[in-house]
Amino acid sequence: MTAFPTLSPAPASGHRFDADRHWAASLDLAFERRDGATRMTRARHHGPLRVQRPFHPEGREGACHVYLLHPPGGLVSGDALTITARVEAGAHALLTTPAANKLYRADSHGVAWQQATHLEVAEEGVLEWLPQETLAFDGSRGEQRTTIALSATSRCLGWEVMALGRPASALPFVSGRIEQRFHLTRDGRPLWLERQPLDPRHPRFAGRWGQGGATVQATLWAVGLEDEPGAVEALREGLPSSPSWAVTVRHGVLLLRYLGVERNEAWRLCHRAWEILRPRLLGQPAHVPRIWLT
Repeated sequence: MTAFPTLSPAPASGHRFDADRHWAASLDLAFERRDGATRMTRARHHGPLRVQRPFHPEGREGACHVYLLHPPGGLVSGDALTITARVEAGAHALLTTPAANKLYRADSHGVAWQQATHLEVAEEGVLEWLPQETLAFDGSRGEQRTTIALSATSRCLGWEVMALGRPASALPFVSGRIEQRFHLTRDGRPLWLERQPLDPRHPRFAGRWGQGGATVQATLWAVGLEDEPGAVEALREGLPSSPSWAVTVRHGVLLLRYLGVERNEAWRLCHRAWEILRPRLLGQPAHVPRIWLT
C-alpha cells in the first residue's frame, strides 16, 4: 500500500465556532475483481461522507459505478474531507458525484477548509475519476490535494473542473485563497507534480502570463494510452476549435487544459474528451452515469 502525503496538521475534531474549528469526514473505498466482476469490497466512512450502492450499468463485467455523497453539499471553514479509493488488480471503478461541490466563503476568523483525495490503482486496474464541477465562492479559503498512485500496467482517466465566483450573480472571486496540488506517480516514480495557488490579490491571477482573468479552469488527464500521439490528434479533431483549451503529453500523462469563463463549456469539453479517449484507453465506449441526467 502506498503511503500518501497528508494535509497540514489540523486541531482535534470537534464542534467549535472559533479559530480552532475542525470538522472531519472521511471515506475509504476498495474495489476488487471477483468472479469476473468488479465489486466494492470496502466502504468505511466517518462523518457526512457516504456512497450509494454500487451500480453495473455496463453489464456484469463492466465498470463498477459509485456515487460519492456529501450531504452538506459543500465545504465551510474547518471542514476536513478525506477520500481514499484503491482499485485492486484487474478491477475497474468509475467514481463520480451527484452534484457540484461548493466551497463557501470563510468565516469571520478566516478558518480554511481542507480536502484530500488519494487514489491508488494496482496492476491491470482501471480508475475513472469523474466528479462534477467545483464552485468556489468569493472569500473561500482552503487547500485541495489530489494524489494518484498507479502501478506499471494500471490505467486512469480523470478530471477536475473549477469555477471561481458567481459571475451570474455579480459576485466575482475577488478575495480568499485556494491552493491546489496534484501528485501522480507510476510505480513510485513522479510523473506529474503541480501546485497552483488561486489568489485574486496576486498579479498572476489577472496577468496574461497567469490566470489572465479567467474564472473557469479544467484539467483532464489520461494515463495508459497505447497511442498517445493518435489520442492527441483525435482530441484536436474531435473537440470544438477554441483558444481556451490545449492538449499535450508529458512522461506518459496526457493533459487537456481549459482556461476560460464558461463553466458549461468546460464541462462539455471534458465530457466530449472522455467520450473520445475512453475507447482508446479501455476499448469501451463512454457510458454516462445516470446521476448526471437527473
